[in-house]
Amino acid sequence: MGEIEGTYRILQTPGSRLGAQKTSGVSTLEPGQNLLTAMASSPAKAHERDLPVKIKMLDNTVEVLDIESKCYGQTLLTEVYKHLNLIESDYFGIEFQNIQSYWIWLEPMKPVIKQVRRPKTTMLRLAVKFFPPDPGQLQEEYTRYLFALQIKRDLAEERLTCSDNTAALLVSHLLQSEIGDFDESEDREHLKTNQYLPNQEKLEGKILEFHRKHVGQTPAESDFQVLEIARKLEMYGIRFHLASDREGTKINLAVSHMGVLVFQGNTKINTFNWSKVRKLSFKRKRFLIKLHPEGPYQDTLEFLLGSRDECKNFWKICVEYHTFFRLFDQPKPKAKAVFFTRGSSFRYSGRTQKQLVDYIKDSGMKRTPYERRHSKVRASTRTSNTDVPKQSVPFTEGLRTPGSPASTAAPFHSVHSLTSPASILPMFAEPNPSSLDPRASYTRIPDKTTAAPVEEAGRKLMQQPGSPVLQGLPVDHAQLSSLVLKSPLGLTPGFQVNAVTQGSSPLLSPVLSDAGGARIEEDDEMKRKRCPTDKAYFIAKEILATERTYLKDLEVITVWFRSAVIKENAMPEGLMTLLFSNIDPIYEFHRGFLKEIEQRLSLWEGRSNAHVKGDFQRIGDVMLRNMRALKEFTSYLQKHDEVLTELEKATKRLKKLEMVYKEFELQKVCYLPLNTFLLKPIQRLMHYKLILGRLCKHYTADHRDFADCRSALKEVTEMTSELQHSLIRLENFQKLTELQHDLIGIDNLTAPGREFIREGCLYKLTKKGLQQRMFFLFSDMLLYTSKGVTGTNQFKIHGHLSLHGMLVEESENEWSVPHCFTIYSAQKTIVVAASTRLEMGKWMEDLNVAIEMAKKSTEKSEMLLENSVCNRSNKLPPRYLLGQAQRPNTITHVCWYRNQSLSLSDYLCMIQNQLSGYLLRKFKNSNGWQKLWVVFTNFCLFFYKTHQDDYPLASLPLLGYTVSCPVETDGIQKDHVFKLQFKSHVYFFRAESKYTFERWMEVIKRATSSPARSSLLLPKEKDTHTD
Repeated sequence: MGEIEGTYRILQTPGSRLGAQKTSGVSTLEPGQNLLTAMASSPAKAHERDLPVKIKMLDNTVEVLDIESKCYGQTLLTEVYKHLNLIESDYFGIEFQNIQSYWIWLEPMKPVIKQVRRPKTTMLRLAVKFFPPDPGQLQEEYTRYLFALQIKRDLAEERLTCSDNTAALLVSHLLQSEIGDFDESEDREHLKTNQYLPNQEKLEGKILEFHRKHVGQTPAESDFQVLEIARKLEMYGIRFHLASDREGTKINLAVSHMGVLVFQGNTKINTFNWSKVRKLSFKRKRFLIKLHPEGPYQDTLEFLLGSRDECKNFWKICVEYHTFFRLFDQPKPKAKAVFFTRGSSFRYSGRTQKQLVDYIKDSGMKRTPYERRHSKVRASTRTSNTDVPKQSVPFTEGLRTPGSPASTAAPFHSVHSLTSPASILPMFAEPNPSSLDPRASYTRIPDKTTAAPVEEAGRKLMQQPGSPVLQGLPVDHAQLSSLVLKSPLGLTPGFQVNAVTQGSSPLLSPVLSDAGGARIEEDDEMKRKRCPTDKAYFIAKEILATERTYLKDLEVITVWFRSAVIKENAMPEGLMTLLFSNIDPIYEFHRGFLKEIEQRLSLWEGRSNAHVKGDFQRIGDVMLRNMRALKEFTSYLQKHDEVLTELEKATKRLKKLEMVYKEFELQKVCYLPLNTFLLKPIQRLMHYKLILGRLCKHYTADHRDFADCRSALKEVTEMTSELQHSLIRLENFQKLTELQHDLIGIDNLTAPGREFIREGCLYKLTKKGLQQRMFFLFSDMLLYTSKGVTGTNQFKIHGHLSLHGMLVEESENEWSVPHCFTIYSAQKTIVVAASTRLEMGKWMEDLNVAIEMAKKSTEKSEMLLENSVCNRSNKLPPRYLLGQAQRPNTITHVCWYRNQSLSLSDYLCMIQNQLSGYLLRKFKNSNGWQKLWVVFTNFCLFFYKTHQDDYPLASLPLLGYTVSCPVETDGIQKDHVFKLQFKSHVYFFRAESKYTFERWMEVIKRATSSPARSSLLLPKEKDTHTD
């Protein structure tokens, strides 16, 4: 097997997030030695500059630098950064191609001649090395400009693959940055002489169409838009390393700020987050990832690369990425071995992202002049601000080796690339009158004290996370005439959900720093204390908060999804009419209803219309009036069954609609499975019933608001009684549809008569021991699957068992495995173990109930089973190959990661336990409280900056979490605080009142703990209202 040649332990602490505890890594420097003294003490000739090195910059110009023959890589890097006057230099590096034509990063701690085989003839090039997840983390406009040039290079080299629409949009912003406002003749001429994309001619029309919409946009704004669009693409910052898994399947490995990524083709199929990785190592050509043990076994993954050099190169990149993004401080020196060394001692030697951000903030750097090499902006309406002080000494100057002549005045010679027609101007040429446009910035020149224009708009745009990517979508379709369309943020494929990022594990906590949102101040405390304190007021406030969320959910269908299908002309006219004619009237009604509630709460609080007299400290009259009006829409709600069925049929039949549907589910705004939003109107009626019941219970019979509330409760109870069976049927259909998308190896899961009962994680006893499997129990069969390396983040079916003739019995004593039971079926016998005795009890109870139901069913279910399950163990259904998009994580994936199970009763209980409102959040190791709009639905918390935001900033699945009050050791000295904890993950949330605090505790407890069994499939509703 051989010895491990290189090992890197992933230090696991909360240090993955700003505001958490600090963690230091390991370095190869001697104790007491730093990067400067290490290079200074190395032997080098202090004379002879006999090695000219050619470096291609990001704007395609080529510079020649004379260095010493034994110059270290850091010296060359320092001189390049000094020449560019680049402050945020740690994001960048210099790369070169080796003999096998693989791109290799220049190592700072090695001599150049020991890395580059023929340095005199090899073309090195400057490139972005570390891609941050958010361009807002880049402090300097100049850095963002260089990042935009890197995106331009990646598009041209086909590294950044994306849809044609996205590619055209990116190029249109690059055009705006380089040549200014739209002019068709000049645009076409520029595109003829500049190749942005391999298939540019085919997309020229789309590029011009998008460019026409960017009038008035500054180069800095265009750069930011390029980065905003690019960062949401799956291939953003990805560099492939060819490999194969243990079965010999060809895959691609990559690394990002999140962890190690696995691709099949251009489709991401797995992400090994840094939080789950314990150790990275390599043995010759084998790359090994050791994960933290979860469950009864420990997992070590192995990949085979092309050669030992390729394997070691990828291992080094992983080490550097982990250190840069996850650690706070520069790695500490590693003690030198006394007798012998074993394995590679390579470690990252540079500033971490946290150190770099702090350095920029603390040093008070001001932006200095720089030139946009390709910029020929034609129009300008901006004024320049020339009062910018000269920049202080950049960090790169401090990295020069003392006493090294090469580090003091190494001359550059400009050698302009023939492939870049726009780069023929000399680097320090005098500007002509047309280039004095104040909208264009200039090349950063460290020796000049004159300042360049400062683009404030770019900074303002950066501070608006909700700023749309696509502006001014056409509103010329009949279906859009009655609605005010928002600009959908990135209606382009490639958006990631769950970071809700898009591919991230549901185990990830929300990545929001304390500085990311507004903090509560003393004056906010005073405002809170001046608000009404009556419980009825806070119940009314709950109606308002949940109504705001409900209206946003309706907009996902009425505004965003409508825009997506109209843009691609993907939905037949008949289905368009069926869908939107049913939901548009409901949406319009609730828009008016929300305005009424807002006005009433405003009067209740005394914030507006102080001159208006009247008794406004009640909500019953508003509820009664609108519940009566809502009864007129019952016929629309009864058609939702037909709408869901027809939409599912159409997506199977029409490939274009299927692709639009799947791409839309990847958008940030679609934070739940799309068909879930179609169930919201019926679910909302259940919420009204519960809230009105709470009001009636709170009021005394002689209260002035009691009669109206009781009448409103009667009205809504009549509606829910009519729709109760429809809701259960729709919930079942929605779950089956969702699982149809999540499972590989089964067709027609939504067949009539089939009902979902339970899903969850169990451990199946195999020859290799206990193996984690995901089980799905239906009214006619039991499926067991695994989530392996699949192209679409789905579960692959390993076996299916008919419920006819099945027998289940406990078998802990027989197998000596805790919480173990045996399932006997006609096909085979399997032994499975649950994580707890409670989980085992739930499964055995549900299985026995389902078996009894199957006995009463007809022979037709056997035929249904045979027709549904097909033997396609290694073949993906065609629907999952469309769009090359990874299936976003659903609650089923959370069950897999958290080792949990859910039944249909749990989902029905979840409907009644949804809540939204402002909360203050605090991490375990942070100091301040952050104000966020929080929505609890689908067993998950979604975090927004304000209630007006269209999509969540992050999410936190709560399966497996416990909710409790803080203890004394938590050090929380505030009222109305509850604590959420899962293993070492701890969050504190603070509510505004005792009522609100109790409501959050109540809904989270009810939704995260399984309810007592009611009738599984068609539970009868009890009439809970009182006369």
